[in-house]
Amino acid sequence: MELNSKNIVLVGPMGCGKTTVGRRLASKLNQDFFDTDHEIINKTGVSIDHIFDVEGEEGFRLRESEVLESLCDMNNIVLATGGGVILLEQNREVLKRAGLVVYLSSSVEQLLRRTAKSKTRPLLENSGDRKKTITEIVNARDKYYREVATIVIDTTGKKLNEVINIVMSDL
Repeated sequence: MELNSKNIVLVGPMGCGKTTVGRRLASKLNQDFFDTDHEIINKTGVSIDHIFDVEGEEGFRLRESEVLESLCDMNNIVLATGGGVILLEQNREVLKRAGLVVYLSSSVEQLLRRTAKSKTRPLLENSGDRKKTITEIVNARDKYYREVATIVIDTTGKKLNEVINIVMSDL
């Protein structure tokens, strides 16, 4: 697969705004929007939580890899990925060829606020200390997000339109 320069792929930790930014960006660019988590739900007919419960994180990651590969073969799309998509080396290789990869980084405090009411984040559900869990996730994954990213945007304290304008200025 050669580099698809027409695709925009958003990566980053849970709560950084990938889906929100992706939807708005796709609308502005008149491109189709996809979200790997939503595609997995549509394909399986069950929630991400259910997949984690039944197949574990490993089973979920396999499904995520299949969906990522098929979506990255498409043209002219905006794609929001799951926060852990970068954990597998094969996914990082797919992402590097997928088009413009935007890493939406964010402070732990902002991620904590944005995920506070969420009941659909398996890695946070059983966490006794959400701040510690988010900090550990960000620390473990940051290098991988940076490895695949064409551009990095710190979204901390930025409004949606500011982030969209930064991405669009890099097109």
